Amino acid sequence: MATPFPTPLHPSGYTDSFARDHLPPPEQWPELVFDASTSAYPARLNAAAQLLDAAVARGQGERIALIGQHGALTYGQLLARANQMARVIREDWRLPTGSRILLRGENSPDLALAWLAVLKAGCIAVTTMPLLRARELTVIVKKAQVTAALCQHALADALVQTQANCTGLAHVLYFQAPPDHPQSAEKQMDAHGTSFDHVDTAQDDVALIAFTSGTTGVPKGTLHFHRDVLAICDVLSRHLLNPQPSDVFIGTPPLAFTFGLGGLLLFPLRVGAAAVLVERWNPQTLVEGMAQHQASVCFTAPTFYRQMAPLIPAGGLPSLRVTVSSGEMLPADTRAAWQRATGLEMTECLGSTEMLHAFIACRPGQVRAGATGQVVPGYQACVLGDDGQPVAPGVVGRLAVKGPTGCRYLDDPRQASYVQNGWNLTGDAYRMDEDGFYWYQSRTDDMIISAGYNIAGPEVEDMLLAHPAVAECGVVGAPSAERGQIVMAFVVLRAGHVGDAAMVEQLQNWVKQGIAAYKYPRSVVFVDALPRTENAKIQRFKLREWALTAHTGVE
Repeated sequence: MATPFPTPLHPSGYTDSFARDHLPPPEQWPELVFDASTSAYPARLNAAAQLLDAAVARGQGERIALIGQHGALTYGQLLARANQMARVIREDWRLPTGSRILLRGENSPDLALAWLAVLKAGCIAVTTMPLLRARELTVIVKKAQVTAALCQHALADALVQTQANCTGLAHVLYFQAPPDHPQSAEKQMDAHGTSFDHVDTAQDDVALIAFTSGTTGVPKGTLHFHRDVLAICDVLSRHLLNPQPSDVFIGTPPLAFTFGLGGLLLFPLRVGAAAVLVERWNPQTLVEGMAQHQASVCFTAPTFYRQMAPLIPAGGLPSLRVTVSSGEMLPADTRAAWQRATGLEMTECLGSTEMLHAFIACRPGQVRAGATGQVVPGYQACVLGDDGQPVAPGVVGRLAVKGPTGCRYLDDPRQASYVQNGWNLTGDAYRMDEDGFYWYQSRTDDMIISAGYNIAGPEVEDMLLAHPAVAECGVVGAPSAERGQIVMAFVVLRAGHVGDAAMVEQLQNWVKQGIAAYKYPRSVVFVDALPRTENAKIQRFKLREWALTAHTGVE
C-alpha cells in the first residue's frame, strides 16, 4: 500500500502542537509504503507501551530485559521504574503532552528507562550524544524548544551551561547522582507508585526527534512517529535478524544514534529479548563482554570489528550468531578477517537517521563480496540519474529509497533536497547490479573528480586498509590546479611502522597494483587519529578541511 502524500493525520494525543506544527509541508513528504506488517497499526498507539507493557502482559515480566554495569532489570522491574519516571514527568513537572525532553547519558539501563518513560508520558524524546558540549546542546535545545532534561550526573557540567543559555529549559533531573543530590532522579522517582496509564498517543504523533550525527558539519533534527518505532522492528529486525526471546544483544552505538536505539533497545524489547547496555566498550572489553553475557547479536562499526578480529579467543564465541556492521562502508579485508576469526559472515546494513534505521542489508548466506546488500523487504530502492529517472544496472547514480519510514526534518529547508518526487535521497552514490545488489561508490558529495576521472574514495580506502601497515585511513579530494582534484589519503599506521617517504611510496605502489593506477593517492598524510563522530563515522567534512592545508605529495 503506497501513500504518495501524508493522509490526514489522526487526532493527536498532544496538547503541545509544536512537533506537528513544524513537520515539513505535505508536498515535501516522502511517499510511504506499507506492507502487511506495517499497515495494521491501530490509530491510537504508544510505542513504549507496546514494547514494555505488552511484554509484561504476555507473561514475560520475570525475563531479563536490560543488563548494565551494576546489575540487571527484568521486564517487570523496567516497567515499574519507567512508570515512576513517567509520573515524575506528568505529576511533578506537569509538562504538557507533546513537550520535548532532552536525554543525555552514556548507554545504560537508566537512559533506556528514561527514553521509555518519556514516550509513555506522552512526551517526545530528544536523545543526544554524550560527548556534545554546551554550545552544541544549546543549538538542539533551542531548535527543538526543549523544556526539560534527564541527564546522567557525570555529564552534568555541559547541561548546567546549556541551562544557563536556554531560559526555557526549566526542569532538570540527574540519574546516577548521589542520593542526597537535590536533583536526584532516583529520589524523585522513589516518591511515586509503580503504576501508570500511558498517554493515549496517535500512531502518527511524534515520538522522538533524532539529530543527525554531523558528518557533514550541520546536524538536522528528524521527526519520527510512534508507528515508525515499531515499523523498524517489524520490518528490518524481523527480516534481517529473526530475533528470539532467548537472544542477548550487545554493542557500541549510543542510544542517541538510531543504529544503537534500534539494535540495543527497540529490537530486543520488541521480542522479549535482553540487551547489554554498558557506558564504554573498547575492542578487548567488548570481546570479553560477548563471552561473559553469552551475547548472540552484536551491533558495532567496521572499525571495531577490524580491531576485535585478532582478539577473538581460539575457541571463538559460540553464542554469537549475528554480527551487524553499519556507520561506514565495511572494507572487504575487515569482513574477511572477522569471518576467519569467528566463522561468521558479517551482516552489513545501510541506514540513515532520516529513515530511522536501515533499508539495504545483507544476511549470512546472501552476501556478495563488496556489495552492501539488497533492499530490505518492506522497502523499495533504485538508483537515479541526474534527470531523476532510474538508471540501468551497473550505472552509478543517486541512491533513492522509500518505505514505511521516511525523512521529516524539523523546520529545515534541506527537506526539499532530501525528498524528491516521493523518494528519500540518501546522499550516497551507488550502482545496482542485475541481481539487485547495491554497490557503494561514495557519498555523492565525496566523489573525487581528478583529470576527468571519477574516483570513489572508499575504493581507495578499501585498498589501503588491506596493507599490513595501515590501521585506519580516510580518502578525500584535495584541490589541484593541474587536475582539479587529486586523491589525498590520511593514514593512521599500525605500531612499529614509520610514516616516511619510503612508506608513502610503498602505499602508493600498493594501490597501483591493486586497482586502476589513476586512483592512487598522489598525496599521503600520516596522522595519529581520524576525526570521528561518536558513532564512529569519519567526519569527512573535517578531512576536506585538512586537505586544504595539509597538501603534500607529488602530482
